[in-house]
Amino acid sequence: MVNPHAGEAELLVNGDPYVLKLTLGALAGLEAALEEGTLVDLVQRFEQGRFSARDVLALLAAGLQGGGHDLSREDLAAATITGGPMQAARVAAELLVRSFAVPEEP
Repeated sequence: MVNPHAGEAELLVNGDPYVLKLTLGALAGLEAALEEGTLVDLVQRFEQGRFSARDVLALLAAGLQGGGHDLSREDLAAATITGGPMQAARVAAELLVRSFAVPEEP
């Protein structure tokens, strides 16, 4: 079960549900994998609608890693994602929002 308050999101890959999460280690790996800039630059690209398929793939692969899954970036690139590229982009954006949103005070 996905816990959005813990920064989790769900992606259906080849018909199977995966819980994705951007842990600190996954974020470090994501930043190393980025070909352009920093995580802040990545967030800005998503906010401005200037993200690339490479950004989406890198984010989802990092989320899979952070969620404890062994699905590689290459396997993900070749997989069928339920909802197609638009759903992949939505889930990638959700991961960013859920990972960097400041929790509200109770």
